[in-house]
Amino acid sequence: MDYASLIEKRRDRFREVEVEITDPDLFSDQKRATETMREHGRLKNLIEMWEELETCRENLADNKELLREDDEEIVEMAQEEIPELETRIEQLAQDVQYALLPRDATEDRDALVEIRAGAGGDEASLFVGEVLNMYERYVASRGWKVEHLDSSPSDVGGFKEVTIKVTGEEVFRYMKYESGVHRVQRVPATETQGRIHTSTITVAVLPEAEEVDIELKKEDLHIQATRSGGSGGQHVNTTDSCVQITHLPSGLQVKCQDGRSQTQNRELGLQIMRAKLYEAKVREENEKYSAQRRSLIGSGDRSEKIRTYNFPQSRVTDHRINFTSHNIEGILGGSLNELTDNLQKEEMEQRLADAGLE
Repeated sequence: MDYASLIEKRRDRFREVEVEITDPDLFSDQKRATETMREHGRLKNLIEMWEELETCRENLADNKELLREDDEEIVEMAQEEIPELETRIEQLAQDVQYALLPRDATEDRDALVEIRAGAGGDEASLFVGEVLNMYERYVASRGWKVEHLDSSPSDVGGFKEVTIKVTGEEVFRYMKYESGVHRVQRVPATETQGRIHTSTITVAVLPEAEEVDIELKKEDLHIQATRSGGSGGQHVNTTDSCVQITHLPSGLQVKCQDGRSQTQNRELGLQIMRAKLYEAKVREENEKYSAQRRSLIGSGDRSEKIRTYNFPQSRVTDHRINFTSHNIEGILGGSLNELTDNLQKEEMEQRLADAGLE
């Protein structure tokens, strides 16, 4: 499909947004300013990708033309550049397609990630720690940042549960695929007969909610300070600064103890509460037209088994797209791109079909 006409429409919109951001009154409306600046960034990025794509296509055509030359050195140079140009064109074309899709408002946002031990007792808590390390390494590789919000260590060195905040560019766009049940199959260190055990943990990835999304009224909140629980650890503050917040209308509770002060834990706890309420709001809205949606990717369903980590076979299988990698060591070391790229490709194909842009 020729996207040139769609790009021209985006160029026209970009010019309009360029004028909007010069309006001194823009930043008096926080929500409008945030949305406008995000749209400006997206449009600028799309136009730059399109221009690079056009340049690469022209260079590829030129190099193919040079293959007809009599000069062997020129022909050899052209042949060397062609594979690289073809690979870059394929990637840029995919990126342009994705950028042209109707935008999910949450994709640009930071994310809150909750990891909890499920079935399997101590073994599950140990795997929570390993998945936490996996995410920390993945985050570092993308140039994002991690902030620990809350954790409950287990007696064996893992975590019963842990909550982190990930900040950076388009965090939720990439992290959303991690929501669901992660299953691990391996021989625990305490197993004397060499039997393989199966344990599970759950991961919930929530887009960070802004104050303009969810208004937290003082009369709807019960906030109390308590002593931090658990056996301590590198992220746990063992003073009386732990804060527990209850949202009275919904009954939702959050606890935050990893901040350096009661004030910080209160603010972090409110962030978590706002994200949870926003998640519930979005889920309710999505269910209204779920018949028209495909929920294979990024559904956020915490009961859905999404992935199996099989240590004896060095295998990681993502059940949503029937994709298997035999690089379990690399994946647990933070190399999630292999999984994320395939999940994103599947989602893009579905969204392109739904939008009629195939």
